[in-house]
Amino acid sequence: MTSPEAEASIETPATGWLNRTVLGAGLTSFLADFGYEMATAILPGFLLILGLPPDVAGRVLGAIEGIADLLANGVKLLMGWYSDRIGHRKAFVVSGYALTGSAYALCALAVGWPLVFLAKSLAWIGKGLRGPLRNAILADAVDEANRGKAFGFHRAGDTLGAIVGPLVGAGLVAMLPSEWFAQPAAVYRAVFLITLIPGLGAAITFALLIHEHRFTPKPGLRLGTSLQLLPRGFWRFLAPVFLFGIGDFSHTLLIFVATVLLTPSHGMQDAATLAGLLYAGKNAAGAIAAFPAGWLGDRFGHRITLVGGYALGAGVMAGFAVLFLTETVSLGWLAILFGLAGVYLAIEEALEPALTADLVPDSSLRGTGMGVLATINGLGDFIASMGFGLLFALGAEVGLLTAAAFMTAGAIVLSARKL
Repeated sequence: MTSPEAEASIETPATGWLNRTVLGAGLTSFLADFGYEMATAILPGFLLILGLPPDVAGRVLGAIEGIADLLANGVKLLMGWYSDRIGHRKAFVVSGYALTGSAYALCALAVGWPLVFLAKSLAWIGKGLRGPLRNAILADAVDEANRGKAFGFHRAGDTLGAIVGPLVGAGLVAMLPSEWFAQPAAVYRAVFLITLIPGLGAAITFALLIHEHRFTPKPGLRLGTSLQLLPRGFWRFLAPVFLFGIGDFSHTLLIFVATVLLTPSHGMQDAATLAGLLYAGKNAAGAIAAFPAGWLGDRFGHRITLVGGYALGAGVMAGFAVLFLTETVSLGWLAILFGLAGVYLAIEEALEPALTADLVPDSSLRGTGMGVLATINGLGDFIASMGFGLLFALGAEVGLLTAAAFMTAGAIVLSARKL
C-alpha cells in the first residue's frame, strides 16, 4: 500500500542538489531582481521629475511601499494554501514573475503618482503570487541535507540582481544622451520600458528550466484545515521569526541612517551618494555570503546557523547605535556594518525557508507553510519599518537599540525553544 508521503509527492527530488531546478531558480531570481531593482533605483528621482516636492515625494513613496507590502502578504498566504489544494504551483509562479516583470512598464505612462502606485502594487502582488510557491518547488527539488545550499544559491542570484539592477538603472539615466528625449522625464520612461527585458525574461526562464514535482490534489482542502495540519514545531518556529522580524526593518532605511550620520561632515548630496554606495556594498556582501550561509546550515544545522544570523543582526543594529551615541563619522565602520547587514540577511533568507521545509515534511502542505512564513515576515517588516520611523524622532539610537533588542529576543527564543 502506498504511504501518505508517497501519495503526496509523485516524484522524489534528485540526489544532486545543483540540478536544473536550482540553477533555474537562481537565474530567474537574478533576472527578476535585475528588472525591478532597476526600476526601484530610479523611482524616487522620477517622482521628483514629475513635480512632487521632496517632502511630499517621501511620504508618497513610503505609503506606496507600505501598502504594496500589505497586498503582497495577503496574497502569499492564500496562494500557498491554494497551491496545496490543487496539487501544482509552477503556473502561478510564472504568472507572478510575468506580472512583476511587466508592471513597472506602466510607469512609462505616468503623469503623476497614482499610476506609479498601481505599478508598484501590481508588481508586489506578483511577488506575493510567486514567493512561497517558488520556495516550495525549490524545497521539493533537493533532499533535506542540501536545502540550505539550494536556498543559498537562489539567494545569491537574487542579490546579484539587486546589485546589477540599480547600477544599470542609474547608469542608463546618467548616460543616455539627453538630445534623444524631448523632456527630462522621458529618459526615466525609457528605462521603465527596458525593465521589461529582464522582467519577462525571468518568467520565461522559470517556465523553461523549472521542473515541478506535482502531488495529489486536495480539492476539498479549506484554508483553516490546511493551517491546522501544519506541524506544531512549525508554529513554534514562527514566534522567534516574528520577534526577530519586529526588529528587522527595511534596509532602505539604513540608507537614510547613513545619510543622516554623514550629512554634517559631507553635505547632503555627497552623503546620499555615499549611503547609496554603502547599500550596494551591502548587497554585494549578501551575494557573496548567501551560498556559504546555506552550506553552513547544511553542515552544522539549519537552526543553530539561523540563530547565529539573528545574533549577528542584533550586533549590527547595536553597532549602528554606537556610531550615533559616540558621534563617530567613519566610512570604514559604516562599510563594515553595511557588509555585515548583508551577511545576516543572507543567512536569514537562506535558512528560514530551509528550516520551514524541515519542519513541514509533507510536501503537499509546503505551499501553505511557506505562505505563513512569508506573511509573518511581512507583518514583522511592516511593524519594524513603521516603528523605526516613529522612534527615529526620539533619536536614531533609540530606534536602532530597540531593533537590536527584538532581534536578540528572536535569537534567544529560537535557540531555547523546542521545535
